[in-house]
Amino acid sequence: MIRRYIAGAACALGLVAGAAQAQSDGPFKVYLSMSYIGNDWQAEASNMVKALAASKDYADKVDLEVQVAGPNAQRQIQQINAMVQAGADAIVVYPISPTALNSVVKSACSRGVTVIAYDAEITEPCAYNVTIDQEEAGRKTAEWLVDKMGGKGNVVMVTGVPGTSVDTARTKAAKEVFAQHDGINIVGEAVGMWSQAVARTELNKLMATRDWSDINGLWMQVGCYTADSMQLEAGRDPSELLPCAGEGSNGGRIQMLPADTEVEGASKPYAPMAAPRISYASPPYSGALALKLAVDKLEGKDIPKHTTLPLPLVTNETVQLCETGSWDEQKAGCNVFQPSMVSNPGWFASIFSEDLPQLGLNAALVGQPEN
Repeated sequence: MIRRYIAGAACALGLVAGAAQAQSDGPFKVYLSMSYIGNDWQAEASNMVKALAASKDYADKVDLEVQVAGPNAQRQIQQINAMVQAGADAIVVYPISPTALNSVVKSACSRGVTVIAYDAEITEPCAYNVTIDQEEAGRKTAEWLVDKMGGKGNVVMVTGVPGTSVDTARTKAAKEVFAQHDGINIVGEAVGMWSQAVARTELNKLMATRDWSDINGLWMQVGCYTADSMQLEAGRDPSELLPCAGEGSNGGRIQMLPADTEVEGASKPYAPMAAPRISYASPPYSGALALKLAVDKLEGKDIPKHTTLPLPLVTNETVQLCETGSWDEQKAGCNVFQPSMVSNPGWFASIFSEDLPQLGLNAALVGQPEN
């Protein structure tokens, strides 16, 4: 059970916030600072942080408090300042900007607070970062799409949350790939905020004056599942679905499976249809890993300044259905879950980390640890 650390007790003992608490027996006062939460990924990442803090390995070490700033850097700065004043030992943060938080992070570090960003980066040198290679993600998915399109055709792009290092790096890398091919034309671009719902709204706008036959490929940070659904709604046959380079949603990966695959709880469009796809995602466990590293640091261990996670790329050739969703089954390589287990098709499937045996399917779904 996650317990709250009482700052006043620390003051009564004469402890200095941050560094002094790190030298005690704990529990450590850790804050999770979230920015934009209007998508499935952020909710899932938060669940996994909470699950790790509640696990038997961490429940006696960590008192966790979660705060949400929204897509507002100034509000996040104010909240981080308040966290430091309240005696934070560590702050695990999804930064809305790679640079806007630098001053408040530097101030926190000077007070002995460990600051670790996950998925999106902070450029202040005293901060730690846990990310995938976002440029690699943008580049490899764009290269796949160009190959599927035979090097020519019209592309629609749906990007992520503006201002984040994640969106900037992915979009820049993808556009650089497309620019290398004279036959590739970007005919539409929209901000998708990493949300299936927003992607649908923006695609409806983009397609208001177009037909799906006018498009040859889709590059979407989130929204391939929705794009396939919209094509089916428009009367296109599953065999006519456009190649889509996009998110690691469970719904999208179920669609990637061969059409005759038997899955529990399938119902179109959340069903196997051999949709041509490359699926990737920043792993939602990155926040939980940041929490693990924060505790390691507070306990006196050395941790890397930048932890680069493996990029989970899944294609039609490598998609593999999980029968039970167990941690061991995921370790063996399965990467998409039965719809009967995961009712939300927008939920992200790249949840496995060998470094986090405390976290399985229930951690990502409902914030419940494995043990």
